[in-house]
Amino acid sequence: MSVDANKEIRRAVDTGEVVFGTKVTKKKLLLGEGKMLIVSNNIPSNEKESLKHLANLEGKKFYEYSEAGLVLGSVCGKPFTISVLLVLDEGKSKVLEL
Repeated sequence: MSVDANKEIRRAVDTGEVVFGTKVTKKKLLLGEGKMLIVSNNIPSNEKESLKHLANLEGKKFYEYSEAGLVLGSVCGKPFTISVLLVLDEGKSKVLEL
């Protein structure tokens, strides 16, 4: 059974705890917080590599969302582009299975 990325990301936003944005995500990762890093497919590659490296150092899961930040924003129920989000608590979602 495959996990529906859109549904699980939305469920994590609604029932769990997530933070949006590169700056706050980097701070949280450096503090060892968060369980999974999700990036959109149109994030600049140097930014993606930097975040992926941080996530790997901290032993966090990394997931590259297959759509652009605008779609990711809409999946999260936000009226703006989201390039990066960090799942601090997955809530009732299965987002960590992605």
